[in-house]
Amino acid sequence: MSMALAKTWGFRLLPVVLFVISYYYYSYFVFQGAGVTAKSVALSVNPCGSSRLSKKWVGLDFNITRNSTLFLKLEDYFWHERSSPLSLPYGMKGSEFLLLKVLAVTASYEMPESISKLDCRTCIVVGNGYTIKNSSFGSIIDTYDVVIRLNDAPVRGYEADVGSKTTLRLFYPESASHEPALHNNPDTLMVLVPFKQNDLRWLKEILYDEKRVRKGFWKPPPQIWQGKSSHIRILDPYFLKETASKLLKIPLLPKWSQHEIRARQLTEPSGSSRNTRVSFPHMEESCSDSPHKKRGLDGAGCNFRIC
Repeated sequence: MSMALAKTWGFRLLPVVLFVISYYYYSYFVFQGAGVTAKSVALSVNPCGSSRLSKKWVGLDFNITRNSTLFLKLEDYFWHERSSPLSLPYGMKGSEFLLLKVLAVTASYEMPESISKLDCRTCIVVGNGYTIKNSSFGSIIDTYDVVIRLNDAPVRGYEADVGSKTTLRLFYPESASHEPALHNNPDTLMVLVPFKQNDLRWLKEILYDEKRVRKGFWKPPPQIWQGKSSHIRILDPYFLKETASKLLKIPLLPKWSQHEIRARQLTEPSGSSRNTRVSFPHMEESCSDSPHKKRGLDGAGCNFRIC
């Protein structure tokens, strides 16, 4: 995957992956528009077991259950030679060695016990868009069981608006904060969303204190990153695959297969039953909460989500 394409995947897929994670793992999920009010936030904390939401979940046709594991674990690859026909960002083909090295150090794949033991869980996804500035939502946000933040969205200095609690911080190397402890809690889980092989290589070099490879990133990632190994998780690429194929309708075929289909289209008669039209949707940035923009709450954003 090229650096430009990896950058595009990061902007387009990550917010939708948050939707999948939140809906599957927790019990209530509602998207609010930009005009969020304190009243609407308060009313979003509904009891679990809503039949309406269960029907919506079934309608999405995802091949996962709410008991599935979000994060990759060592034994799946070390003992059983778990194979994947797809490479990143949809699978681990070609990246197994790097993954094994990373998982051997992190060795953790579960949610905190304080969260997993709850029968009914609520969550909220908080970004750094302008719509939350001066909202005074902080105290409401902190009442949720799980608070998910994206990339390097700041917390310190904005607690009155964004709260102070962070359960999960989803990121990739280019969006990683140089000081993860600054805007996270001591028990925050740092969840790497790998889009390319270099993302795993970056984490391996950090964990093993190896010489850093600077090439292969659309933005220089931190060369020193003080994340706790026991609090690092790797998101299973299966969730990106399901998001891309089921929600975004993005073809998952490798490039050689796409070229083969195109060649067949050009060589076969137009009336042939095997002539299939294949379209590849144009990809563009869907959110402005990107790590290359000015940090803080003074830029436009679309990633304030209640779940």
